[in-house]
Amino acid sequence: MPRNPLPSTRTLLVLGRASNLPTVWSNCVAGWWMGGGGGLFTLLQLCLGGTLLYLGGMYLNDAMDAAFDRQHRRERPIPSGAIDEALVWQLGSGLIAAGWLLLAVLGWDTALLATLLVVAVLVYDAVHKAVTFSPVLMAACRFFLLLAAASAGADGVTGLSIWNAFGLAGWIVGLSYVARRESTTGRLRRWPLAALLLPLFFAALFNNGEWFWRAAGVAALVLAWTGWCLRHTLVPAGRNLGLTVSGLLAGICLVDWLSVIPSTSGGLLFLAFFGLALLGQRFIPAT
Repeated sequence: MPRNPLPSTRTLLVLGRASNLPTVWSNCVAGWWMGGGGGLFTLLQLCLGGTLLYLGGMYLNDAMDAAFDRQHRRERPIPSGAIDEALVWQLGSGLIAAGWLLLAVLGWDTALLATLLVVAVLVYDAVHKAVTFSPVLMAACRFFLLLAAASAGADGVTGLSIWNAFGLAGWIVGLSYVARRESTTGRLRRWPLAALLLPLFFAALFNNGEWFWRAAGVAALVLAWTGWCLRHTLVPAGRNLGLTVSGLLAGICLVDWLSVIPSTSGGLLFLAFFGLALLGQRFIPAT
């Protein structure tokens, strides 16, 4: 099959699942806020570094999945001939390196967590089709991203950021479990979906004082969105796992909002990220 030496912008965006980038920025803002905040330039650097790492990870994911995609997902950029596989390897490696460097220069703690993030990304890309615990590996990627952002804040990694990172990881485990079955015929058990409730547990644990009612309102929104997304999976008629996964991916922004309840103005920002992710999915597939 002939290859296109100059891939289109859309090909690059599809390859990188660019519609999910607002969720990366959301993670960075939430982590930075829980780490005590600080300079705006630091936040922008975190978002840019996270963006490059995410895109690089997605590129390498497709490069490593090329053989699988040729059998099961021929519409993906590499098997469809929209971009050369060797170029994807080069772009992915360069983006990973650049993203790591942007985060590493923010401090030793951030450099360490950025390194753990890169390791988690590479391990996930390499083995996620072969192991059953791949949702945990994907969760580790977001876990370390949130903590890397927190480490660059004025207070560094706090207990609040650690526990909320675990809550976010639970959400990722739940959605990744569904995503793992998009291209396979494996039976979908329901009990792993309970991991989606972990952010609600930590929100109830940490917001039992003056922020209780605000947390309860956002938690109700997260719960309602979860049910709305899962209806595509749990209702036999018209089952569509892709719609569930896309919706839950956008929901990462709501989970981040739940982790920073005391920030009044932050709520509008996370809602904007949520809306941007949903809008992006209308043009670029999230999975």
